[in-house]
Amino acid sequence: MKATSGRRSDAMAITAIKDIAQARRVVVKIGSALLVEAGRPASARLSSLAEEIHALRCEGVQVIVVSSGAIALGAARLNLPKGGRASLADAQAAASVGQVALAQLWAGALERHGITAAQMLVTLGDLEERRRYLNAAATLERLLEAGAVPVVNENDSVATEEIRFGDNDRLAARVAQAANADAVLLLSDVDGLYDRPPSQPGAQLINRVEGVTPEVIAMATGDSSSGMGSGGMLSKLQAARIAERAGIMLAIINGKQESPISNAVAAGRGTVFLPVRSDSARKAWLGGRLAPEGVLTVDAGCVAALADGASLLAAGLVEVEGSFQRGALVSLHGPKGERLGQGLVEYSSDECRAIAGLKQAEQEARLGYAPRAAVVHRDHMVQG
Repeated sequence: MKATSGRRSDAMAITAIKDIAQARRVVVKIGSALLVEAGRPASARLSSLAEEIHALRCEGVQVIVVSSGAIALGAARLNLPKGGRASLADAQAAASVGQVALAQLWAGALERHGITAAQMLVTLGDLEERRRYLNAAATLERLLEAGAVPVVNENDSVATEEIRFGDNDRLAARVAQAANADAVLLLSDVDGLYDRPPSQPGAQLINRVEGVTPEVIAMATGDSSSGMGSGGMLSKLQAARIAERAGIMLAIINGKQESPISNAVAAGRGTVFLPVRSDSARKAWLGGRLAPEGVLTVDAGCVAALADGASLLAAGLVEVEGSFQRGALVSLHGPKGERLGQGLVEYSSDECRAIAGLKQAEQEARLGYAPRAAVVHRDHMVQG
C-alpha cells in the first residue's frame, strides 16, 4: 500500500461515521472488554476486527490499532487478583506477560489476511517530550509506508501511577496526532455518548458533538460497565478534546456488535465529535500534553488579554502552584479556577512567585537580571 504525505484534501469532509472509508489514515482503539473474556482471548471478535481492518485497507485506508488487553491477559496467566489491578506491581507484572500474548494474537489474526503487525509500546513521556514525540511519529510513518499495521499500547510494564496515560482512549488521540490521522474510532461497550447514564429511563444517544464543552463533559460518568478497563466515558471525552484540536474527527461506536465498524458505518450509529479547529502540528502537540507540572492563576484582566491572543505577563499573575523549572508545561487558570489553557513557562516556579503581580520595570530588581518578554509567550501557549 503506497503512503502519501499529509491528510487528503477532503479530510475535513469526514463528518460522519459513514465517511470513514474516505479517510487516508484511521486509528482504531479497542478496549480490554472487547478482546478478553474471563481472562481468555475473545478469538471470534479479534478475528472479526482483523477482517474489518483488512476491508479498510482494501479501500485504501491506512490503519493503526491501539489495543488494550495486555494486563487482563497477563493477570489470567499469572492468576493475579482483581484482574491484575490490585497493585502497581501486579499491573506491571501482568502487562509484561500479557504484552507477549497480545502481540501474538494480533500478529496471527492479521497474518491470516496477509498483513504484517508491528508492536509499538509507548510511555507518556514518549508523546509528552517533543523530540521523542517526533521520533514516535517517524516510526509510525515508516511502518505505514512499509505496509504494516502498527499495534500500539501503553508500556504498562514500566509506567508508574504518576507518569502514565492510564487509559488507551487518550493514547489513541495522541497517536492520531503523531500519525497525522484523519479519524479515530473508539470501540466501546456502549453505543456512544448519552445525555445521561444509558441505564436511566429516557437516556438519549447523542449522534454529533461540535466541541467538547463543560456541558458535554457533565454528561459523562467515569464508570466502565465491564469493570476490566481503566477508561470510561470521561476519558473518551478527553480524547475527543485532544483530537478536535488537531482537526481529527473522533467517533465512539459499539464494539460488541458483529463487524462493529461496518455495522456502525451502515447504521450511522455512534457519537461523532467534529474537529472545531486545526492547530499547527506543534500547538496540537502542546495542547494534547497531559502532564502539567504546575498551575498559574491569573486575574480577570489577564483572562481578557489572553482571549485576545496576548502573552501571559507577570503583572496579571496572582498565584503559582507546584514546583517546576523553566520550559515546563503549566496549566493556566482564571480567578474562579476555570481552566484557560496551558503552555511552556519562561521562569521557574520560584521566579514566577517572585515576580507575580509586578510590572516589567519592577521585575529586574526582584530577579537580579533583565526580565524575559513574558511568563508564558503566546507562541508557546494553547487555549482551551
